[in-house]
Amino acid sequence: MNYKEEKKQLIINFYTAFMNKDAEKMAACYTDDVVFNDPVFKNLKGEEVRDMWRMLLGSATDLKVSFSDVEANGIKGSASWEAIYPFSKTGNIVHNKIKASFEFENGKIVRHTDDFDLWKWAGMALGVSGKLLGWTSFMQGKIKDTAQKSLDKYRENKK
Repeated sequence: MNYKEEKKQLIINFYTAFMNKDAEKMAACYTDDVVFNDPVFKNLKGEEVRDMWRMLLGSATDLKVSFSDVEANGIKGSASWEAIYPFSKTGNIVHNKIKASFEFENGKIVRHTDDFDLWKWAGMALGVSGKLLGWTSFMQGKIKDTAQKSLDKYRENKK
């Protein structure tokens, strides 16, 4: 397997572990100093990133994940993935479509960035208030703060 194929396989392994709700196998795909960003979580580093996946998968009920369009050139990679799940606070079904980009170092993922429409997510997850206010910096800030507090609490309870 050449370098390019190895990186593509790394992304496939990551999402296969995600589909199987195996946060530890997902975590093993990352370098120790990985950096993760998405519209909700900003600049998570190292163990924070691994704990985010552990938290999300640990609390997930009826999560369905699929992925496609995996590409890698050896230095960078990308994939499209989708998650369908009931949002824990409302029970509303979320069908989030995400575009992921990756950077590699020493055979693992060193940077992972997920991009999706937070306003659209808020509308699905929060219902009317998300549809009406999900575009505002106030609502998006509240979503980010709540998610970060949940991760901080998870990490504190883990100790």
